[in-house]
Amino acid sequence: METRKVQQTGGSTYIISLPKQWAEKVGITPGARVGVQPQPNGKLLISPVIDTKPLRKKTIDITNVTGNSLERAFVATYLAGYDIIEFTSSKISADQKKTLRAVCHKLIGPEIIEENSNLVLVQDLLSPNELSIKKAVQRMSLITTSMFNDSIIAFCNCDLDLATDVMERDNEVDRLYMVISKQFRSILCGTGFVDTTDASIEEYHSYRMAAAPIERIADHSHRIARIVTLFSPELDEKRIMEIKKMADFAMNTFKKSVDSLIHLDPRLANQVIESQEDMNTFITHFNHSYFDKATDLSFGTMISIRTVIDSIGRIVDYAANVGEIAIDASIDSPDTKW
Repeated sequence: METRKVQQTGGSTYIISLPKQWAEKVGITPGARVGVQPQPNGKLLISPVIDTKPLRKKTIDITNVTGNSLERAFVATYLAGYDIIEFTSSKISADQKKTLRAVCHKLIGPEIIEENSNLVLVQDLLSPNELSIKKAVQRMSLITTSMFNDSIIAFCNCDLDLATDVMERDNEVDRLYMVISKQFRSILCGTGFVDTTDASIEEYHSYRMAAAPIERIADHSHRIARIVTLFSPELDEKRIMEIKKMADFAMNTFKKSVDSLIHLDPRLANQVIESQEDMNTFITHFNHSYFDKATDLSFGTMISIRTVIDSIGRIVDYAANVGEIAIDASIDSPDTKW
């Protein structure tokens, strides 16, 4: 690491020189302006980009590339942070265009701005400052909470309409997860400029890590809802009450895990992690008392209960993962209390 001597000019201004090799590499010349952002940890981030960054463009030849392969190529390019994606071919089929439109709807930002028989031009219209990574994670957790609560209601009441609605909401969580992954990768690769008014670079890392288990919790909520549509389970009141108790415990644990991350609270995070043992006890008791020797349940209902109980347990495990991330992130906080 190079060092620079701080000098004083004008009586009240401190200045340092920029490394010449770096300045030439990023195109800084005398008179150019740079962006300067103080970081919460005391560091100062200097960027050669201050007003607008040059648009990054990627051209992809999609000749004979269809279906899932085309979708994966689109998503990978999106996550790589390209602002403009140009899909080309001697003739782009209707099915290929349909796939590209469908992927646009799955992601936040990309829009088709031009298309013809041999070209589809997609541009990402979302500004990074419009949706910070912290707000995206909070939004993910809110949607996931509502999904899980409604999936349990749908399961206990055999509500097919509500179950279908839960499954559709999973797409929104996936879209937010993609945005978070893209923003973090842009910082990691140096193609983005962090807005530190909401989160530091270190916090970006923590939120990106936490987004993965939150997305998995949403997937398990989707799984519970799908079981309702497949088997239409019929449960007695005792089993319903016990399942609701376990679900409430799991959801409270998940909410605590997110709070522990947002507020960097290791005490709360430790409570979340220790909840795993309590959840295992609840599941063991339920299986012993209401499930293992059951003879009054249909085959479909038995599969449904087993799936739901497994998902509830896994949700607590994923919440514990968020708690562990919160503990790691809280280490450098001056207000950390153990």
